[in-house]
This record gives sequence, C-alpha cells and structure tokens, in this order.
Amino acid sequence: MTILMVAAAALIDAERGKGGGRVLLSRRPADKHMGGLWEFPGGKIADGETPEAALVRELLEELAILVEPQDLIPLTFASYPYSDFHLLMPLYACWEWSGKPVAAEDQAFDWVNVDELGKRPMPPADEPLVAAVQALL
Repeated sequence: MTILMVAAAALIDAERGKGGGRVLLSRRPADKHMGGLWEFPGGKIADGETPEAALVRELLEELAILVEPQDLIPLTFASYPYSDFHLLMPLYACWEWSGKPVAAEDQAFDWVNVDELGKRPMPPADEPLVAAVQALL
C-alpha cells in the first residue's frame, strides 16, 4: 500500500494570541477526493522535502501567507488507512505568520471557534486531530 505523506497546520487566530479560540479550516474543493469536507490546511510533502518546508510552501500557495519554519510547533499526527493509500500527517500549531489569509486557490476557508471544530464534517484522518487542538487551546 502506498504511504502518502501530508503536513497540516492548525493556524490559530493571531489576534487572540495563545489561549485564543479560533482555528482556520479549509474546505476541500468539490471536484477533489473528499470534496466539501473541512480540513486543517496543508498538503503533500514532496520527495526530499521536510514537513515544515512543505507547510511553508503549501500555506503560501493556498492562503497567500508566509510562515517561518521555526513558527511551526509540532502538535500531533494522524496515521490513517484509506482504501487506496495510507495517510501519515503531522499537524503543527502556528500562531505567527505574515499576511492575511485569502483563498488563493479558490477554496473556501473559515475561522472556527475551537469548541465548534468537531462539528464540521472532516476527512476521517483529520477528525482525531481535533482533540489535540482543543486541548492546546
């Protein structure tokens, strides 16, 4: 079975600082696998790329924000067996970035109160990550 490496970030509302209560979720485009579900933003890790470098690249591409690798704090990870691949996804917490998030790839995104995170439909691999984010905040 193929192992797919993906990195994701829990972007925490910088205006609230640590202890804040909003996290950014992206909505998968309808024409993609698991379209319409909400997820932590991020993407595939390229061959030879670190998870942090992948997140810096993906967050710039998807949300037009610049994150410094040292601002990505390892939080938890998901290991999930989908029917056609196995997903391994580290999740990083991040409070600091430059720029204001915009839908650079026309995907929807929303700032979600931490207590509402588990109420959004998410891919199965993202669901267990919610508890770690809620415990952090």
